[in-house]
Amino acid sequence: MRDPAELLTAAADGDRSAWDELESRFGPRMWAVARACGLSTADAADAVQGAWLRLLQHFGSIRDPSAVGGWLVTTVRREALLIHRKESAGLSLAQVPEEPDPAAAVLEADGRRRLWETVSGLHEPCRTLIRLIASDLGNQQMAARLGMPSGSIGPTKARCLEKLRTLISLQETAQ
Repeated sequence: MRDPAELLTAAADGDRSAWDELESRFGPRMWAVARACGLSTADAADAVQGAWLRLLQHFGSIRDPSAVGGWLVTTVRREALLIHRKESAGLSLAQVPEEPDPAAAVLEADGRRRLWETVSGLHEPCRTLIRLIASDLGNQQMAARLGMPSGSIGPTKARCLEKLRTLISLQETAQ
């Protein structure tokens, strides 16, 4: 296991294995900090990616390269705070209620109706699996309900969603 200062120098020189080692050593902690700040998975990914970008931008200005792990954690925390501030500013604007658009409501209802008609036309286990996905059950619960091994839920879900996408695409093309 190389010293963090050595890894940082090697990564700055373009050593891909040094980047990989930095990521494997400090990435999980960075993710934990981002999630502990209350970020969603997508926002946590943005915060972690932002911290790595800052590292790229500041290779030469890090005062104590051996403490790069602490630097990364602090940077993730700052990125998370920036994301929170941006979302808070957006929420205040989003809280102003808009007038409902009757045409949009009709189109949305029609789209939902067509979606569930298409789902009803799927064969099992896809029909039930898509309904369970919509009810926001976890993979373990879906596996138990369908009598399937939990490890097969992910691949089955992917195949079923692809079938559904194909059917919807064919319907849209026909219209």
